[in-house]
Amino acid sequence: MGIGVLCGLLAGALWGLVFIVPELLASFSPLELAVGRYLAYGAMAFALLLPRLRSLRGRLTRADCAALVRHALAGNLVYYMLLSVGVQYAGVGPTSLIVGMLPVVVTLLGRHDHGALPLRRLALPLLPVAAGIACINVDAFAHPASSDPARTAIGIACATGALLCWSWYALDNARYLKRNPHFGSGEWSALYGLSTGILALVLGAAAWAGGDAFSSVPAARDWTLFWTCNALLALGASVIGNQLWNVASRRVPVTLSGQLILFETLFALAYGFVYRGHGPRPLELAAIALLVCGVTWSVRAHAPSLLETGHGDLAEGDGVAGAAHRHQA
Repeated sequence: MGIGVLCGLLAGALWGLVFIVPELLASFSPLELAVGRYLAYGAMAFALLLPRLRSLRGRLTRADCAALVRHALAGNLVYYMLLSVGVQYAGVGPTSLIVGMLPVVVTLLGRHDHGALPLRRLALPLLPVAAGIACINVDAFAHPASSDPARTAIGIACATGALLCWSWYALDNARYLKRNPHFGSGEWSALYGLSTGILALVLGAAAWAGGDAFSSVPAARDWTLFWTCNALLALGASVIGNQLWNVASRRVPVTLSGQLILFETLFALAYGFVYRGHGPRPLELAAIALLVCGVTWSVRAHAPSLLETGHGDLAEGDGVAGAAHRHQA
């Protein structure tokens, strides 16, 4: 479990960068951001897979291909487009806040999975989490990124859609990994990246053929910065971050994994403070303390359960369906 928690923390640190890039590349549309990021991710995944591609193709089943397509859409392309709209329209704070509710949503959706603690044992650890979310909610909407309420509302709605996409993906990916251990974490992550890259290529070609999809934003833009940021996101947040989280998904139960996703929110806020040029406001600081408290409390709540069930010995080999991915992811 310790390795799983560490991998979840490191993945969160990498995924937090995802919230800053749409702000840095505000002159690019969410569609362009998603296509650019995942074309770079797909190219890297293809390079990693090339020496083993023939062997992996022989092990791929139709069910594996269907899972890769639905995960690439929900967990990457659609999720990132919605998140980008949220950041550009509502700001980093509200968007990270809404996505930060993943632990609650994933915990509720995964409460019947094997290895998940009953909600009554998680009620107290979730209280500081809820309080932290409330604090940053009040602060974020007291300092809105836009003076246009309609624009802010669209951003919030898209951030909520990103939350729902990733919540579904987190559970479906984790359950599939547990039921199908015939691919290692690195192999599955690379296949996932390749499938996302292929879908991004198809989406980008369709948008380009449609005419105006890529010309609705100012023409004078920094394409060097665009591809540099997307290459760094592809390597850090996608290739390395996803592999770290796949390791975590096999080692911790779904309810604990849901709490670990909070690290993405904490790092996103930290990067936002750096980008903003000043430290956290009092309510933001209180939110960080409460979220850390909730995560630590949840880890301690899970430890006796894992010792009683021997879950740690089963995590890599028996397909237990009790851990959540993202990033996210």
